[in-house]
Amino acid sequence: FRVIGPLDPIVAVLGGEAVLPCFLFPAVSAEDMELRWYRSNFSEAVFVYQNRQEQKEEQMAPYAGRTSLVGDLLNQGYAAVRIQRVQASDSGLYTCFFRKGGFYKKAGLELKVAGVGSAPQVRITGPEEDGVRVVCMASGWFPKPQVQWRDLSGEKFLAFSEAHTQDAEGLFSVEAALVVRDSSVGNVTCSILNPVLGQEKAMAIFIPEPFFPQASPWKVAFSVSLTVLVILLLGAGCYTKREHSLKVQEMREKETLCQNREQDRQTKEEVLKDAAKLQEELERRKSAYLAAWRKAQLYAVKALCPLSLCHRPCSCWECSCLGSGIHIVRDSGESRGVGVFLDHQAGDVSFYNMTDGSHIFSFPQASFSGTLFPYFVISSGDVSLTVCSKVGGCEGLPVALSNPSLEEPASLPGVGFSSGSGADGLPGAESPLLPCSPEAVSP
Repeated sequence: FRVIGPLDPIVAVLGGEAVLPCFLFPAVSAEDMELRWYRSNFSEAVFVYQNRQEQKEEQMAPYAGRTSLVGDLLNQGYAAVRIQRVQASDSGLYTCFFRKGGFYKKAGLELKVAGVGSAPQVRITGPEEDGVRVVCMASGWFPKPQVQWRDLSGEKFLAFSEAHTQDAEGLFSVEAALVVRDSSVGNVTCSILNPVLGQEKAMAIFIPEPFFPQASPWKVAFSVSLTVLVILLLGAGCYTKREHSLKVQEMREKETLCQNREQDRQTKEEVLKDAAKLQEELERRKSAYLAAWRKAQLYAVKALCPLSLCHRPCSCWECSCLGSGIHIVRDSGESRGVGVFLDHQAGDVSFYNMTDGSHIFSFPQASFSGTLFPYFVISSGDVSLTVCSKVGGCEGLPVALSNPSLEEPASLPGVGFSSGSGADGLPGAESPLLPCSPEAVSP
C-alpha cells in the first residue's frame, strides 16, 4: 500500500479544530495497523494508534487531551487525527506514518493556523512635522498581519512606520503611525489584514482642518530662503572642491617635478663620481705604466715564456697567449725592439715598444715563486734577435751566437740559468743580461 496526504495546506482558525487526514492506496483496512502522526522527528508524537487503541505514552505534552482519532472509516483505508482548541504553535509540518508488520509508508502534510484579532483602534496623537500624527493599534492576530493606510478615495499611503510584538501564545500585536500633511484629506482609514484567511478589519478617522499647523508668511519666506541657501552652499562647495582639486593637482605636479630634478641631480652626481673614479683609475694606470716604463729603461729584459716575433717593420701590436708563451704580432711601421719588464715582487709582466715607449700588453697581476728564466723563440722568416742589457744600448746590432760570453745567458730553462730569477733588483755581475756587441748573429 501507499500513504497519501493532502496536497494543499490545511487551514485552521485559532481556537477551532483541525483534521489531519491520510489515505491508503489501495483502500485496505488500517484497523490492525500502527498509525502515528508526528512533527519533525519520529519521537515527537502528536497521536499514536496501535493494537486498535490510542497509545498516550509517547504523545507530546502540548497535544495531551486535544487529539482524537477519526476512526469511522479505518476499515476503508481512511485515517485522520482531529486537533481541538488549535493554537498558534500547532502551525507547521506533520507526517502520518502507517506500518503493518515489517512494511511501512508515510506521507507529509502542512497545517496553517490563522487568527483574526481585534479591530484596529485609531487615534490622533498630535501635530508633527507640519502635519498630524495618527496611530493605529490592533492585537491577537496570527500570523503577523499586514497594515494599510488609505485616504477617502482609496489611495494608499506608502510612508508610515510599523512595529510588531508577539506574546507568550505567539499572537501578534501591531502599531502603525502615519503623519498626514495635507489638510484636505479629511478621513483616513487603517486596515489590518490576515494574509492566510484574507480577512481584514478596518477603522476610519476624520482629521479636522484646524488640527493642522497654520501656515504663516514667515515660514514660507524661511522655506524659500532655506532653499536658496542650500543651493548657494552646494554651489560654493562645488567651487571649493574644484579649486582644491586644482591646487592638489598643481602641488602633485610640483612634487613630481622636484622629484625628477632630484633624480637628475643624483644621476649627474653618480655620473660625475663614476667619471672621477674612471679618471682616477686611468691616472693610476698611466702612472703605473710610466713607472713601469722607467723601470724598463733600467732593468734588463726578462721573460717568462717563449716570445714569438714576426717580420719587421711593425708599429701595431697584438699580444695573445699561445700554449705557455706570448705571441706578439707587429703589422706595420718601424720598431727597433720590444721591451719586456718583470717585477717579481709585484707580479707584473709587461711589454713595451722600445721605439716610441708605448705600452703593448700586461698580464693580470700574478704571484711568482721560484726561479724565472727568459726564453726567446723566433717563429719564422729572416729575422734577427738582439738581446741588450739596457734598452737603447744596442743600436740595433745583432749579437753573435758564437761569442762565448753568450752561451750561458742563452741557455734554456733548467740549464744552469739560476741567476735570472728577476727577484734581486738591479742587474749585477752575475746577471744573465747580454751586453751590446757588434757581432751579428743568425737566429
